[in-house]
Amino acid sequence: MSKELSNLPLGKLGIITSTGCEELTNKIDRYLVEWRQEESGEKCSFKIKTDCPRFATGEAKGLLVDSARGLDIYIVCDVLNHGVTYRMYGETRHMSPDEHYQDLKRIIAAAGGKARRITVVMPMLYESRQHKRNTRESLDCALALQELVSMGVENIITFDAHDPRVQNAIPLSGFENAQPYYQMIKALLRNVPDISVHKDSCMIVSPDEGGMARCLYYSSVLGLNIGMFYKRRDFSTIVDGRNPILEHAFLGDGVAGKDIIVVDDMISSGDSILDVSEQLKERGAKRIFVFSTYGLFVNGLELFDQANAKGLIDKVFTTNMIYRTPELKQRTWYVEVDMSKYMALLINTLNYDQSISELLNPASKIRNVLQEYGRKR
Repeated sequence: MSKELSNLPLGKLGIITSTGCEELTNKIDRYLVEWRQEESGEKCSFKIKTDCPRFATGEAKGLLVDSARGLDIYIVCDVLNHGVTYRMYGETRHMSPDEHYQDLKRIIAAAGGKARRITVVMPMLYESRQHKRNTRESLDCALALQELVSMGVENIITFDAHDPRVQNAIPLSGFENAQPYYQMIKALLRNVPDISVHKDSCMIVSPDEGGMARCLYYSSVLGLNIGMFYKRRDFSTIVDGRNPILEHAFLGDGVAGKDIIVVDDMISSGDSILDVSEQLKERGAKRIFVFSTYGLFVNGLELFDQANAKGLIDKVFTTNMIYRTPELKQRTWYVEVDMSKYMALLINTLNYDQSISELLNPASKIRNVLQEYGRKR
């Protein structure tokens, strides 16, 4: 533990895993058990058993197997886990984000009135891309946040929110938007030992104007120049739920001979990342590394395999906070960034009712790891 936790916890800690988050929650629990053993000498586990059994029609219910009375509960939920299946009318169905969200509410309802406090840890917010209204359309993410708060959830922890301004929907409730900055940089230095983090040989690039905030942070702490691609879209039509991109126009210094770090919050189909990478290569970029908090790869991995074979993309870094297919984990161009220790540290600190401000801004830790990397080089 890097922090002394001297005051008493808000309540006995309890962790609930939603269906599909078992691997991540087990890692979080192991860190917490290790830290608490150092303090008390007691062996324990903080996991609370729950279940969401389904009838043959697909209907379900939330069930608490263990008691939650008086506990400070943290529910870890991955609404994007399409690897979870269930039987409905004799057929196998993959769980959608809507079904994961309904199961989350079922567990909250089962614990309602018993827990001392309920915090939802949802790495990728439910319906986070439907966060603003452009015409006569729903505001799904804002509605979901309000619904969770109305059910008794006091805090919501998310990571790299598509647009953090969605927290304005619940201004009187806790909302923490953490970032994987430190973990991404550490993974890059470990997996690309010959990279030179210097403005003459490396550069940060945003694939669109919406991602400039996170790129500016990387640029500041690493001391690198920054560039941006502007997406020119066709707003007259909608394809697969979005306006198709007509062109990526680049704004920034020259990239010739430099390693490029392309930063985005998610890889959905990957079209934007691949197009941007191709344009960077045409401008003379040396190697291209992609930082993406969430790797969805909704259209499969073939295009990324081809891009890697052509030398367009060297490495893709995504976190383990959402479901990754076994095929993705086997790719040589893929690097998994483990966030479990950071998530455990956030939960541990909040359970002791202490500030997490230092955890949300890891600038000093990044400087330390860069200095250590420089000494080794």
